[in-house]
Amino acid sequence: MDKKKSEEEVSESQIAVHWKEEDYFKPVPEFTAQANVRDDKIFERFDIKNFPDCYKEYADMLDWYKSYDRILDSSNPPFYKWYVGGKLNACYNCVDRHLPKYKNKTALHFVPEPEDEPIQHMTFQELYVKVNEFAALLRDFCGLKAGDTVTLHMPMIPELPIVMLACARLGVIHSQVFSGFSGKACADRVVDARSKVLITADAYYRGGTLIDHKEKADIAYDEALKEGQKIEKILIWERYPGKYSAKTPLVEGRDFIVNDIIKNYYHRTVEPEQLPADGTLFLMYTSGTTGKPKGAQHSIGGYLAYVTGTSKYIQDLKPEDVYWCMADIGWITGHSYIVYGPLALAASTVIYEGVPTYPDAARPWRVAEELAVNIFHTSPTAIRALRRVGPDLPQKYNFKFKHMTTVGEPIEPEVWRWYYNSVGKKEASIVDTWWQTETGGFLCSTIPGIHNMKPGSAGPAAPGIYPVIFDEEGNPLPKGSGKAGNICIRNPWPGRMLTIWGDDERFVRQYYQRYNKDPKSKNWEDWPYFAGDGAVEAPDGYYRILGRIDDVINVAGHRLGTKELESAALMVVEIGEAAVVPVADPIKGKVPHIFVSLKPGYEANAEIEKKVTNALANEIGPIAKPGKVWIVPDMPKTRSGKIMRRVLSAIANKQDVGDITTLANPQVVEEIQKMS
Repeated sequence: MDKKKSEEEVSESQIAVHWKEEDYFKPVPEFTAQANVRDDKIFERFDIKNFPDCYKEYADMLDWYKSYDRILDSSNPPFYKWYVGGKLNACYNCVDRHLPKYKNKTALHFVPEPEDEPIQHMTFQELYVKVNEFAALLRDFCGLKAGDTVTLHMPMIPELPIVMLACARLGVIHSQVFSGFSGKACADRVVDARSKVLITADAYYRGGTLIDHKEKADIAYDEALKEGQKIEKILIWERYPGKYSAKTPLVEGRDFIVNDIIKNYYHRTVEPEQLPADGTLFLMYTSGTTGKPKGAQHSIGGYLAYVTGTSKYIQDLKPEDVYWCMADIGWITGHSYIVYGPLALAASTVIYEGVPTYPDAARPWRVAEELAVNIFHTSPTAIRALRRVGPDLPQKYNFKFKHMTTVGEPIEPEVWRWYYNSVGKKEASIVDTWWQTETGGFLCSTIPGIHNMKPGSAGPAAPGIYPVIFDEEGNPLPKGSGKAGNICIRNPWPGRMLTIWGDDERFVRQYYQRYNKDPKSKNWEDWPYFAGDGAVEAPDGYYRILGRIDDVINVAGHRLGTKELESAALMVVEIGEAAVVPVADPIKGKVPHIFVSLKPGYEANAEIEKKVTNALANEIGPIAKPGKVWIVPDMPKTRSGKIMRRVLSAIANKQDVGDITTLANPQVVEEIQKMS
């Protein structure tokens, strides 16, 4: 067979994978000796032959008012119901049940961004009191009841988990919108969720500035009204109780300062509602750049059981731990692994208000030292930023992590090694987790007390998750083949969303239609969940996630994953961050352009450009040579720290960059444009 023909017959999804398999790192004996899971019999218990009964193990971690009749109802795929007939309350499981043993233990550590403000510590007893008081306010002042929806547009302040738990106590469905989103984005979610109450804050700190957040509530009100949804009440928490910090004035009869009206509900208690396990706990909207936002509708029992189980087994959380997840609660990571999972296990969870590099890149390590944080959880985006601006800083502080998590996107091996050596001080166990908003909790990860770590690899499937990698035609690739395809999950699991809020048809179309061969089948095995990510399974059963299937550049018939190219660039010692975008080329169709920002102390020069080009050619091959290396002062980033590759692509392709007002650093776009 000639070379050209064999290339044509390679499935479109089989991206050329050039990353080599890395060497293993073993967890230190000090960690494995104390790990929640040290016995690999867990994989026998969660084997497919024991499915779905294996998930009783997670349900047993919760307190139930009424035990369930069936673990899984799969009679109407892909609309699965978990723990059918059972009744419980998520707030009770995160707060009330801990009081006999842990009432004086810290539940929440709130770290304000201004370093001269003291860290606030809230015990489980104090959390119980505040949650009850706010639940009474929601019920009696707002008239909210089980099944109603309420939209939250709150920053990272301690009142956010209080509001979420108060909603959960009543059975009110909460929909938290990331505080960095605009008033219009908030309105879109208010309209879709049909919320009549909006809960927000007057102001919060970000990058040293006290931001007027209330103005977004006014925009949300006006925009929602245009769409026919009237917000009847806007509840506003004050960043400084007793002092209104926003310039935007209050609207009489619509806007209410929570810190004033809560006084009418002091010392009130509200009995937790006994809610069906397959009822809805919250909505979490995915932030697509096009189309109507999708409201992932998450259940009470299945979701809470799954995040509790994975927090215990994969995060290794115990009540005595001080755990800091640097995500925002406005994302699913914050819901699952700042609020519900840790609090269900009675751990102490840290909430940090602002930018992790404010006032300098050593801030996270000072916080970790002061609070004796021993479990740390953040994204590759944040790790790259910290490595770029303060590569030597972690060693200067006296903190010790037993465990570190990375989440949100694949982490490049070079960055992983810095995280392990510098932040973890070669003692912490790392779990590189893969999952999504829609999945509720981890899908692939090592179990830290059992598995070796491998840089750049998410590890095997989580207990009770059975992945498969398909080619474009729906044929499963051989296990451990090292070939890339589309990763899917063969089975349902408790953490997965119930559906897309108000749009069952879109739910089926987006996540199940692609690999379902019989729409009339009642067998769950005929309904694999399509994640939209490319992946490779190595011979050892570890999965490497290659990023979104769309993040692939076709260069003269060779399909290159952008993550691979970026990873190669980060092996150059001067490079702090890298982003690859496809650029039209008359001969090759597309060529990669690579944008890089430098670590402090380095100046842009032709030698660095050459090093980057050579790194891509050496690590991947001549086909990966970039059309251009852009050395930029910084990357255009969202408020959550993600690089906006859309903007970089527009610049490189000489197109309109579009709306950049929501960027954290819009001024950098003009600087980069001047370089073109």
